Amino acid sequence: MAKLYHVPLSPFCRKVRLSLAEKKIECELTEERYWEKDPDFLRRNPAGKVPVLKIDGQTMAESTAICEYLEEKYPEPSLMPKSAEARYEVRRLVAWFDDKFHSEVTSKLLYERVNKKVMKQGFPDSTNVKAGARAIKYHLDYMAWLLDRRRWLAGDVMTLADFAAAAHLSALDYISDVDWNRSEAVKDWYAKIKSRPAFRGILADQVPGFPPPAHYADLDF
Repeated sequence: MAKLYHVPLSPFCRKVRLSLAEKKIECELTEERYWEKDPDFLRRNPAGKVPVLKIDGQTMAESTAICEYLEEKYPEPSLMPKSAEARYEVRRLVAWFDDKFHSEVTSKLLYERVNKKVMKQGFPDSTNVKAGARAIKYHLDYMAWLLDRRRWLAGDVMTLADFAAAAHLSALDYISDVDWNRSEAVKDWYAKIKSRPAFRGILADQVPGFPPPAHYADLDF
């Protein structure tokens, strides 16, 4: 069985968990307090980051590299389209959410509201929280623009781009930081993706001291 070292609200870990679940790869989850820099964990990943996946006799780090490995080794069901152009668009959007969205939104909201408390690093920085609350509106509007033109974020079929976006938004939804009323298209997209069996484990997450809102696990909001 595969083993994933993770943090429940990490969007990077959630992206890998969604890929594993969608491909029906059984995986044992081990929560890793990576900020404590445990020597055993640092031997698994000297970068000191999660996720780390043990699978097929290998130890792997970096969420996108892990997901692309899973796609190549376990191609069904596919999370990447066939053409080079369509694959480019998936990779572009995965990078958009894991880089730009993470920098402008996730790190400003989730990390300030939750991670600082869990890691005992003080109180949230209100300037960062306000900046994240402003920035998420722009990103939701961009998603709405994409979904007005496509069935899914990167095209006509669900791909890793949708899982990357849903990983970030689900973590933020856990702390009620997503205005689902801003776009009916985005809300419908999220309802559709969180209804998939692959999402069940994520919707069951519980973080001590941070109870999720009532709508979090409600497939109909």
